[in-house]
Amino acid sequence: MVNVIGLGYIGLPTALMMASHGVEVVGTNHSQGKVDMLKSGKTTFKEKGLDELFQAALAGGIQFTTEYQVADVYIVSVQTPYDEFTKKVDMSYVNAAIGDVLKVAPKGAIVVVESTVSPGSIDRYVRPYVEAKGFKIGEDIHLVHAPERIIPGNMVYELLHNDRTIGADHPAIGEKVKELYASFCGGQIVVTDIKTAEMTKVIENTFRCVNIAFANELAKICRHDAMDVYEVIKICNMHPRVNILNPGPGVGGHCIPVDPWFLVGDYPSLTKVIGESLKVNASMPEYVLERITEIMEEKGIEDVSRVGLYGLTFKENVDDYRDSPTLQLLEAQRKHLGQPLKVYDPWIEHDLVKNQYHDLDEFLNDVDLVVIMVKHNEIKENMDKLAGKVVLDCHNICKQEGTYRI
Repeated sequence: MVNVIGLGYIGLPTALMMASHGVEVVGTNHSQGKVDMLKSGKTTFKEKGLDELFQAALAGGIQFTTEYQVADVYIVSVQTPYDEFTKKVDMSYVNAAIGDVLKVAPKGAIVVVESTVSPGSIDRYVRPYVEAKGFKIGEDIHLVHAPERIIPGNMVYELLHNDRTIGADHPAIGEKVKELYASFCGGQIVVTDIKTAEMTKVIENTFRCVNIAFANELAKICRHDAMDVYEVIKICNMHPRVNILNPGPGVGGHCIPVDPWFLVGDYPSLTKVIGESLKVNASMPEYVLERITEIMEEKGIEDVSRVGLYGLTFKENVDDYRDSPTLQLLEAQRKHLGQPLKVYDPWIEHDLVKNQYHDLDEFLNDVDLVVIMVKHNEIKENMDKLAGKVVLDCHNICKQEGTYRI
């Protein structure tokens, strides 16, 4: 039996996927409200294909509880933020979960840490913690790291098809965990050591962070000398060995803006490019705010209440708004004592910020300048409704004449 600890954006889909493929699964979460919602037959967030997967998992006998279970395998999928001052990974949530696991785990149980951690974290933080509680690693308990590689908006497909990495002290334990994930994963599953598995996940997200920062810096350079950054990138990408991303209004979520800091915190003298890339990406929401000010002056828009931000989530077609560029922009505006801009997002049904709308037409009726912060399908399919509006397009999706770019 598998006990999945933490039923958030990663833990829940993982638990559902295993249960729908013949694995006995109990999902554990500290929030009674979340557990009650799942027991009532409702998922806790929106995701393509998640409701269908949920029904398949229910048919497979999945259970939900706030209690830790006696199990053969524990999958720990809890948050790993970084310390704002030191930039090092905060392992307190992982160790707290493992501490509760150890209270019920039978001898020889396997504890799989799915949470993203910096390289060496299990050696530095988890092993001493487990050993201090009197457990002998490799006999009483086995530690494994199996980082996920899925993206919101395409989680179900990627769980089924993406390659995976399993890090274990002993190859035989790694193979056992590989067999468990192979119950649903059709991609290649590589078994390696724990520190290598830790490093690969952090590097994957750091690679994306640096490449996004390069595109964002290009946008600033081109803006400085009145060049079209999208035209520049399009031509450059015609080169067979060049593949530059498009710039955007910033980076959000709990992976790309967080994980690279783990390396900066652990290797401060060796991560100059990474550190500067994080700063470039973090500067983009305020850069967009500056562009809004420039456009308002150019178009004679004096009333800030006539400016609206389209999109609150950190990426398109999901309801995950954690650390989104829009929220970062609103925070930057608040620091300057500005009246919050109007905001609308079709994926956020509850009131999250001030001046938030829940109807596209009402939102557009009340603004003159629309800033496309998120490229949801909804706005792509309703570009005609932007006719007559001043548009700042942060994603190069609006072809309306006179559209401003970042």
